[in-house]
Amino acid sequence: MPHSLITLRSPSAECAVAPAAGGSIARFAATFCGRRIDLLRPAPPDAVAAGDPRRMGSFPLVPFSNRIRGGRFRFAGREVALPLNSPPMPHAIHGLGFQAPWRAVSEGAAALAIEHRHEGGAWPYPYVARQSFVLGPGGLTVAIEVENTGREAMPLGIGWHPYFPRTPRARLTAKVAGMWQTDAEVMPVTLADPPATHRLDGGVRPEAVAMDNCFTGWDGRAAIEWPEWNARLSLTADPLFRFLVVFTPPGRDFFCVEPVSNCTDAFNLAAAGRDDTGMIALSPGRSLRGAITLKPEPLEKP
Repeated sequence: MPHSLITLRSPSAECAVAPAAGGSIARFAATFCGRRIDLLRPAPPDAVAAGDPRRMGSFPLVPFSNRIRGGRFRFAGREVALPLNSPPMPHAIHGLGFQAPWRAVSEGAAALAIEHRHEGGAWPYPYVARQSFVLGPGGLTVAIEVENTGREAMPLGIGWHPYFPRTPRARLTAKVAGMWQTDAEVMPVTLADPPATHRLDGGVRPEAVAMDNCFTGWDGRAAIEWPEWNARLSLTADPLFRFLVVFTPPGRDFFCVEPVSNCTDAFNLAAAGRDDTGMIALSPGRSLRGAITLKPEPLEKP
């Protein structure tokens, strides 16, 4: 079966990965007070069968996160034009990794490593991307790595795109410094202080405010709480991930809290002279790696 799952298990949690479906996680669930709770949106069976990463619990963002305006950018004298991969959106989004099959390179009862290789094409920079998943007493750790296997430097950003279950009382808290205000196409326009409705440090309810913004100066920690389930998820990320994308679409059963290393349209903003985009120029033979850990715990001890 081309989109079969590999399931990792610990005494208190399980994580099902679909390598061929863009290196996605199909399910991450933990036991609270004797019952199993999905902490990422569980993928329905037809999404797994179809290999549809956009209906999974999460997928990797490589070799860039979020949008590139018009799918075009210039780097080191080269013009790059990427397919517009989310029509009718007039931009390229979320990189290449979620659209590619990954393969398992090592597998254990509670650990898995997968990879995907890109040899060139519209994205002219060859690379190999790797993900590792480790399920242990401290929760689930997802590590993402990209190695430049080409002969020239490549622009790079990485990230992770989870979908969290949305409940009426779900709450997100995180410490950030600024927020990119956007235009009608959700492209960055102005870097400013978050407005009162978007102040993550005081906690926001995804049910109460619509957001699709990239926050800057993130300290690498976030908390997601579901009072209905007496459940809390502590998310911590390596310093590489100093940007946080928050997406709370109205009327949907999920919200997204995405640790990323680059802001939206980072390559074009960097080409225009900004030095705060998070874009990395990765030299041949070098690698970039970052890890994210999800630690589930009860809100109140039984």
